[in-house]
Amino acid sequence: MRVLVDIGHPAHVHFFKNTIWSLEKKGHQVMVVSRDKDVVIELLNAYGIPHTVLSKVKPGKINLLEEWFIREFKTFKITQKFDPDLFIGVLSPVIAQVAWIQRKKSIIFNDTEHAVLAQKLTYPFCDIICTPSCYLKNEGRKQIRYSGYHELAYLHPSYFTPRPEILKDLGVEEGEPFTILRFVSWGAHHDFGQHGIKNKVALIQEAEKFGKVFITSEGPLEKEFEKYRIWVSPEKIHHLLYYATLYVGEGATMAVESAILGTPAIYISTLAGTMGNFSELEKKYGLLFNYSDSQSALTKTIELLKDSELKKTWGLKRAALLRDKINVTEFMVKLIESLPEKKSKYSLSSVSDESYA
Repeated sequence: MRVLVDIGHPAHVHFFKNTIWSLEKKGHQVMVVSRDKDVVIELLNAYGIPHTVLSKVKPGKINLLEEWFIREFKTFKITQKFDPDLFIGVLSPVIAQVAWIQRKKSIIFNDTEHAVLAQKLTYPFCDIICTPSCYLKNEGRKQIRYSGYHELAYLHPSYFTPRPEILKDLGVEEGEPFTILRFVSWGAHHDFGQHGIKNKVALIQEAEKFGKVFITSEGPLEKEFEKYRIWVSPEKIHHLLYYATLYVGEGATMAVESAILGTPAIYISTLAGTMGNFSELEKKYGLLFNYSDSQSALTKTIELLKDSELKKTWGLKRAALLRDKINVTEFMVKLIESLPEKKSKYSLSSVSDESYA
């Protein structure tokens, strides 16, 4: 099978990397097209994944729409030569639309309920919509639910083993308390009009009372925060999240990653409460806390950092979650290989309304 994979965000690199390697190991041909956003290119190169860069992200709605058109044109041209049997991506209008034009199959993965515009531009053209079982919306006959999260495609114990030696890059020892903060640029199409942490200075000052503070930022940092910036290669960040005492941030993906790794996570955003994975991680597993109010989040930050048994308690919560969830990469590979090569033989009824436990 020939598979085209679209990578538009750093999290997509992690999400697809094990599936790409597994498919290639099984003899399938995989082509990756990428987007120059944040550390996407750096990650793909670090993992040795060949890829073709189609566009570079620019701020603003007009630039975003222009970029979509550029990506669609370039993807169409590339696929004229590669001729994929299957297109896959994370809520990618480009992938769904180009596949539809070429009468090819496409699988779209999504865990972001509030990304309404991208859904309207994607769902009518794709064949399968894969969502976590906790996803809040019913997307109809195309939807397949699975018992997991995007982040378990790379943070499942089958693929991720924490490496304490990476802590040396931060100048901390294993067991030494430290907090990781994440600031985002609020430039995604579903981020317009939203905001996150309002009291950054107070948050840093309080967290510093309990240990070192490190910041990872999607965009430029204010000069006063630059000394806290994490200077490590991006493929190492999950090891740092695993050993961190606490994660606090505006980054949704990193909040879920921290929770799954057994590190208490506080997500601060006006988007809090809109996503099923966040609600489940908070209400069912108690691994994550959602706040739209920065002051309430600061109070919870201090409360958690005062708890000397924090990491031990979260380790037990993580174990409970892992018992309930599947190996998401195995699910993805199995689904891809189960599809017939010819779209004319493909029936949505054979996979719709299914749930994978």
